[in-house]
Amino acid sequence: MRISFIGAGRVAHHFAHVLQQHHQIINIYSRSSEGAKQLAQAVGADAVEDISQLNSNVDLLIIAVSDSAIRTVIEAVHPYLPQTLIVHTSGSTDIQQLTTVHARSGVLYPLQTFSMQREVDWSSTPLFVEAVEPADLETLTMLAQQLSQRVYQYDSAQRLSLHLAAVYACNFSNYCFDMAKQVVDAKQVDFSLLYPLILETAQKATQSDPRMMQTGPAMRGDQNIIAMHSDMLLHAGHDDLKAVYTLMSEQILKRHHSI
Repeated sequence: MRISFIGAGRVAHHFAHVLQQHHQIINIYSRSSEGAKQLAQAVGADAVEDISQLNSNVDLLIIAVSDSAIRTVIEAVHPYLPQTLIVHTSGSTDIQQLTTVHARSGVLYPLQTFSMQREVDWSSTPLFVEAVEPADLETLTMLAQQLSQRVYQYDSAQRLSLHLAAVYACNFSNYCFDMAKQVVDAKQVDFSLLYPLILETAQKATQSDPRMMQTGPAMRGDQNIIAMHSDMLLHAGHDDLKAVYTLMSEQILKRHHSI
């Protein structure tokens, strides 16, 4: 397949490196032109400085940007790749953020924590795919199966429950993992899907400074996702989990944004 990326951060970095073993990476676009150039050089692609310069002759475009930027990106890119399959990599963004703008939309979500300094065990990383068109879902499933032995066709609601659970299991790793199980059980999602994420987080915590390895919405200052998760807990009657979520978010925000 011919694949391009919008984004050059951690998720794009790991996806591009593993996918270029099986497919051809065509373009990399990022708001950070230097980041796009570095990633493009590493995977044999061309960096572009404007979305309008993206090669339209591609089979797949992967949007790997912050959740809050996904809608803006799809609106900007649709006029230039109107017939191309376009996916995002978010666990908490509903597929409708794409489908209301672009017909051939999908999701390719890895349930894993990413750092530039560490390799990812893709074979054991759960990958979740979703698409509007059956043919596109089959394409994404086959693509994901080249990377992982654990591929699942989950909808946006199920994926959101996993993303929320991952915040507790990874970002709040010193707290009880039982809170994560309560969240996924409510949506009939298998808790064992979180095992690889838990193990990787634990390994990083024992091998590096935990403060330097912190990831998640609070560390990024992403108030939109924090509000979405809080509302989900409130509506589900999880007042206790919501209280812990709020406290942890406040502490991480203070620790990472008061310097």
